[in-house]
Amino acid sequence: MEKLIIPEQNIINAVCVYVARQKNTIPEEVEVELLYDDDSGFTAEAYVNGQQEVLSTLNLIEALRQTIKEFLNLDPNSTGIELILDDEEGIIAAVH
Repeated sequence: MEKLIIPEQNIINAVCVYVARQKNTIPEEVEVELLYDDDSGFTAEAYVNGQQEVLSTLNLIEALRQTIKEFLNLDPNSTGIELILDDEEGIIAAVH
C-alpha cells in the first residue's frame, strides 16, 4: 500500500466521530482541537455539551483506525499510523 497522508481536518473529523460515539451524540456536537507538546506528544481536547475531554495519542490512533476501517475500507490492524507535526500542514497522519 502506498503511503496515505491524512490532513489535519480529517483527523479532527475522525476524532469528532470517535468522541460522539462514546458520548452518544452526533459528531456535529463535538468540537476538537489537536495539540502537540514536546513532553506529552500528540493530544486532543474535545468539547461536548460544555464538558472537556482530553484524548491521548493512543485515542487519536484509535479514532483514525476506526475511520480507516469504516470510510476507507482498509484493514486498520495491518496499517501503520504515524502522527506528524508539519510546519505548513499542522498535525497530519501518515498511513502505510
